[in-house]
Amino acid sequence: MSDSNAVVADNLPPAPAVAKARRFPLSVLSLIGLCIVTFWLLMAVIGPTISPYDAGQIVDADVFGGISRKLWLGSDYLGRDMLSRILFGTRYTIGLALAATLLACSVGTALALCAALAGGWIDAVMSRTLDALISIPSKMFALMMVASFGSSAELLILTAAITYMPGSYRISRALAVNVQTMEYVQAARARGEGALYITCVEMLPNMIRPVLADVGLRFVFVVLLLSGLSFLSLGVQPPDADWGSLVRENIAGLGEGAPAVIMPALAIATLTIGVNLLIDNLRGKRARKD
Repeated sequence: MSDSNAVVADNLPPAPAVAKARRFPLSVLSLIGLCIVTFWLLMAVIGPTISPYDAGQIVDADVFGGISRKLWLGSDYLGRDMLSRILFGTRYTIGLALAATLLACSVGTALALCAALAGGWIDAVMSRTLDALISIPSKMFALMMVASFGSSAELLILTAAITYMPGSYRISRALAVNVQTMEYVQAARARGEGALYITCVEMLPNMIRPVLADVGLRFVFVVLLLSGLSFLSLGVQPPDADWGSLVRENIAGLGEGAPAVIMPALAIATLTIGVNLLIDNLRGKRARKD
């Protein structure tokens, strides 16, 4: 093909399939995951305001009541509405997990960028210190923290952030080490740009997609960790409750198949599945495009 023909071909409008793919970059599974995640994020914001009853209000004379027009998800072990309990618990489950994830990933990424730029003994000391921290099992570390300092929302966020920050550091450092060898980073250094410019303008934007994928996966890990602690009575404390607490306090209804114990577990499952669908398929889409 001649150069003129190549120029004309480059200026032609994309084929319908390509244009459609550009307009709709998400796969079907990604859209399902996005809808699930958006729904639960929305419930975390407006859930308590649209709940039919107060979270602590006893509305049923029966315990572990079934699904009915009055109680869409049944009642719990005290006769409280499970739909209202789940809507109120959404704010704790998603809010605490999101805060801990953002703290862990932001600190881990910042330390990774500093270590990659500094290199030498600074990089070695930081990496070995965080390797030692990551060797401690997450649940064991969380149990030690709660046993030592008690359980509170702030402590749960800090514990989960410390637990998963080393993993975020390792992934971000590996990305930063690869990115800083690229030509555009070397050109910025040759121009005499400072470390802050190189980090924020040249390196971080080119790391952001895999970092965001890691944020989503760590969010799932934090949700499961905090729900596990609540199931062991070490997480969110009464009268407040997250989804893990709702499973624990209604565990006696498991033998009867009560909705009170099944619905919070389904909420945890749908949230984690939704995040995984969104993150995995977005990451796969980028890999195919590359």
